[in-house]
Amino acid sequence: LGGSVTVRAADGLYRIAGTDAGAIEGYLPAAEVPGVAAGEFSEAAVWEALRAVFDPEIPVNIVDLGLVYDMGIEDLPSGNKKVFVKMTLTAPGCGMGATIAGDAQQKLLMLDGVEEASVVNAADPKVRSVLFGQRAR
Repeated sequence: LGGSVTVRAADGLYRIAGTDAGAIEGYLPAAEVPGVAAGEFSEAAVWEALRAVFDPEIPVNIVDLGLVYDMGIEDLPSGNKKVFVKMTLTAPGCGMGATIAGDAQQKLLMLDGVEEASVVNAADPKVRSVLFGQRAR
């Protein structure tokens, strides 16, 4: 589904970088993935880029799963944009949180006009304490 590929094997899940994934049948390079193609920047383009980010264990994107709960866009002095996203995970102990957030950030940075992208995973107790004023455990 672009960017990177997660492969399930008998002994676990493995992530393969998009640059190495061309040998996998059915792999689409990032430029061919809906939502990350070149075009004019818009809020709709941001949401489409986020729809190209999938939970590696569930074949559903993070937007349709309801994991993204806040998104904002700032104008930068350079004329480009900064996009910030707050999201959560399907389960508090999900070990793929950093990977999913990294994939989302990568997809956002591929959009024309985006200079900076920040994706915060609020399932992380340290982040939750900053965002919501709760004590980190």
